[in-house]
Amino acid sequence: MNKTIRRASVFALLLVLALLVRATWVQFYDGKALADDNDNRRNAIQTYAQPLGNIIVAGDPITGSARTKRGDLAYKRTYEDGELYAAVTGYASQSYAPTQLEGIYQDLLNGTDSRLKTVTDTLTGRRSDPGDVVTTIDPAVQKAAYAALGGKKGAAVAIDPKTGRILAVASTPSYDPTRLTDANTAGSAWKSLNADKDKPLINRALRQPLPPGSTFKLVVAAAALEDGRYKSVDDPTDSPDPYTPPGTTRALVNENRSAPCKNASIRVALRYSCNNVFGKMAVDLGQDEVRDMAEKFGFNDDRQDVPVRAYASVYPSDMDKPQTALSGIGQFDVTATPLQMAMVSAAIAHDGTLVSPHMVSRITDNGGDVLENYDDDAGTRRIVSSSTAAQLRSAMETVVKDGTGTNALIDGVTVGGKTGTAQHGENNSKTPYAWFTSYGTSGSSGKEVAVAVMVEQSDAARSEVSGNGLAAPVARAMMRAALT
Repeated sequence: MNKTIRRASVFALLLVLALLVRATWVQFYDGKALADDNDNRRNAIQTYAQPLGNIIVAGDPITGSARTKRGDLAYKRTYEDGELYAAVTGYASQSYAPTQLEGIYQDLLNGTDSRLKTVTDTLTGRRSDPGDVVTTIDPAVQKAAYAALGGKKGAAVAIDPKTGRILAVASTPSYDPTRLTDANTAGSAWKSLNADKDKPLINRALRQPLPPGSTFKLVVAAAALEDGRYKSVDDPTDSPDPYTPPGTTRALVNENRSAPCKNASIRVALRYSCNNVFGKMAVDLGQDEVRDMAEKFGFNDDRQDVPVRAYASVYPSDMDKPQTALSGIGQFDVTATPLQMAMVSAAIAHDGTLVSPHMVSRITDNGGDVLENYDDDAGTRRIVSSSTAAQLRSAMETVVKDGTGTNALIDGVTVGGKTGTAQHGENNSKTPYAWFTSYGTSGSSGKEVAVAVMVEQSDAARSEVSGNGLAAPVARAMMRAALT
């Protein structure tokens, strides 16, 4: 054989072998990655080849599927009261990756979850009928939260302390997920929503930790009672007014300069929201002891899944004493989500124990058979002693009866709460954040609910921004809906 021909033959053979190796690699190693790639059109075609399963609230679907008029995507997702429930559902889009419950349970909702397969599905290779996600959301509480927040920028969460079931997750301003479902219009909607300065796509209830202000004083009070520094919330504290932390000449003053905050008891200090008391208490306890209590409540937990992953609320480390004093009043680098502050009130309301909060009750197959029950699996952990919880409830009820939280009063309901007005910007140059965390117990039914509300921005004048003025009325509306 001619040498040139032989060399060409060997070269061609090597090319064929290389092609076979590459084809094998793509098929067996890169195949799954390519199949799962969000840009793989076949995935979208398969997902939307049939109607999706639904997300259920109080027995009724708040999602649906509609037949498309053109293109290779046969169906698209639809939403009932999309803006109301956007902080719960997230969105399922033909163009973008699904979020929140739509994303977490996408395999269940599109029928590819292996638990949905029947013998017939396995033998025929057909795609399984999709399953449903049954939430814990109470539509009355959700509507009350959304309506009461109104035009404010803010968020609210309600939890049943006895079961951990999340009854409401509201974030405003909201958006209609339907705007993002259709591939033909999703792009322009996406640009518009992301350009909005109010950031409606952010779930402020779960994913925007902000300084909690004086609501954090409940955590400091819990640490002091658990430490044994005070046997009762009525014991006087050693708290000069104003209080100047060690290492600084800048005094910690109170918003109400005439309040009886000098050496005030925990009850009085919560009633009037005395900064001097809790700033000094944090320094006396030390940052490590306050952090330990904060972490028991859930701070610094970056795996808080409900099942949507909430951003971690933070109690910082490596602080000096002036910074520790500021942390005691929920300032410096302390941050919290409304979910986190609702968890604080829920644990106090439930005798010092916290049932893991969750907003999915169960997931089912197409026939309604339960695949997984989250109500049965909700864990419980003790945060503070029963005695400490009772003491804090007593003090929180004083706050609402004749303290800084009177706007949360409800006839026939025992309400305990704590207001917060957190500084915002350098030297508090921007509008403060208004907070309220609370619990309510019905005198007639024994039902309980814990609520936290954060108002980031409103139309109120700066002088009128307060936890009692802006956040407490929202909490009251939610508690009334849950209990009455």
